[in-house]
Amino acid sequence: MTGPYDIGEIFPEELSEPVRLPRRQSGNSPQGLAVTLLADYTLRHRAWLPSRAVVALLAEAGVTPAGARTAISRLARRGVIEGRREGRRSSYRLTAGAATFLAVGAGAILTPAEAQPWDEQWTLIAFSLPQEEGTLRRGLRSQLRWMGYAPLYDGLWISPRDLDVKARARLADLTLGTLTVFRARHVELDAATRRNPIDAWDIAGIARQYEAFVERWSPAPPGTLGGAEAVRARTEVMNTYRRLPVLDPQLPARLLPPGWLREPARELFTTVYDGLAGAAEDHVRAVAARYCGAPVAGIRAHTVADLAAGLR
Repeated sequence: MTGPYDIGEIFPEELSEPVRLPRRQSGNSPQGLAVTLLADYTLRHRAWLPSRAVVALLAEAGVTPAGARTAISRLARRGVIEGRREGRRSSYRLTAGAATFLAVGAGAILTPAEAQPWDEQWTLIAFSLPQEEGTLRRGLRSQLRWMGYAPLYDGLWISPRDLDVKARARLADLTLGTLTVFRARHVELDAATRRNPIDAWDIAGIARQYEAFVERWSPAPPGTLGGAEAVRARTEVMNTYRRLPVLDPQLPARLLPPGWLREPARELFTTVYDGLAGAAEDHVRAVAARYCGAPVAGIRAHTVADLAAGLR
């Protein structure tokens, strides 16, 4: 049975697509930090940043220069960033494919759910892939995770949400394996071996993640935090928060214990991320200009509302 907390499954390293974002690790990997930095300040316009500026920003987050250069090289090989040279100066930016993937992903996890009653119906997706097709299995499971599904059993994934137009289109685009999709109501049984659909999610584990997040970021950092500290804090809060909506894809409130911290965590994230936007943007602009010799166009710190609305 697949466990609901396989972070490597949610953020896989091997996909059948041309853009392979770095695997999510327990800490903040250099590649993950680099992607977050580029997404947080260049996503809308895909601005070019001098490679030395990227190295300097990563150094402020504790990454060695050698580690930063290795991360840049690996991201380029993955198709996440692309480079160019002007004389002796090299610059990098997000590829079009990576920018689209990140924009769609950010919109999905940051858009508030519409307040609507749950109809007690579950959407089920059954699929079959040979065990030897490990890469395909990881790719399919990763996409299902991002769509808010969890594994009730290895080849049977569920969600309490109905299929809207976007979800139907996304399922239609999945080419990894054979799928069967249907809607059904759970029938309660007295048997000791029964498994409730909500058990596909580790509710206690998700609650601990929320508690840790709220404890770490309460009270929110002051708006006077500036320079490298603002960028570092903003990167950390994004890297931490973005996991939560994937682990808790708007599960129905009636199935959750009282005092669920979904909304308090979202409000706290918004306060921190948006509150540090101005100072962080100024610092990234200054670092980029230092290594470019002139202001770099297209650098902008996005707000939660920007990301939720969808950046193109």
